[in-house]
Amino acid sequence: MLKQCSAAFRFLTIIPLPGSFGTDLEDLKGALIFFPVVGIVLGLISGATAWLAWQFLPPLVAAVIVTFVLLSFSGALHLDGLADSADGFFSSRERSRMLEIMRDSRIGVMGVIAVVMVLLLKVSVLSGLERNDAVRAALMMPIAGRSALVMMVFLLPYVRKEGGLGSPFYSKGIGWSLLLTLVVFFVTGFAVMGMKGIFAVLVVMVVVFLFSRMCHRKIGGATGDTLGASCEISETVVPFVLISNFFIYF
Repeated sequence: MLKQCSAAFRFLTIIPLPGSFGTDLEDLKGALIFFPVVGIVLGLISGATAWLAWQFLPPLVAAVIVTFVLLSFSGALHLDGLADSADGFFSSRERSRMLEIMRDSRIGVMGVIAVVMVLLLKVSVLSGLERNDAVRAALMMPIAGRSALVMMVFLLPYVRKEGGLGSPFYSKGIGWSLLLTLVVFFVTGFAVMGMKGIFAVLVVMVVVFLFSRMCHRKIGGATGDTLGASCEISETVVPFVLISNFFIYF
């Protein structure tokens, strides 16, 4: 179990762990169930960063710093997945060509637009929140993103027959991983944000489901890129819930 937990941290973050503990493929195959744990740890870091930043800096500057911290957790790996997904999905090509475009390391116009828009949305929405809400959002955003990864693995098959970055997680324990993820997601959402947290979880689930349907229609399933894209999209949803007037009565 410790090896699998270590494998989850190694895969999802750039946190330097000593030695080779948790580097085997078998450890990675069982790491999915620990994705919520990674989300909680990263959430504590980003939440603490937000608390400090909002103490001493203007909201806009603080929001940029928190957004940078969020993307740096994975070395911008998930942001790269978002860019590749946008390039492929909006290329108006056939499925096989979309997959080729998504594998290309070069970024296109659609990828640039997707990255810029997501970063602008995160910064603008976070900067529009009061300090306490900004801290809550920063704490919940990594949890939402890593929970989205588990939901996507459950909802969609992996489409690359030759395998890829996300293929090891499709081997075992997906159902139990999803159950644990949803329990952690709902509990932390309520603990951090109250009823708004419950709504945030539900909205993230709906967004992930809709994005998974889009992925299925475009390429027939998921790839490592679409998994990363779901993480970035879900992180962006959380501060929207806190700033939206729709939830003013809650």
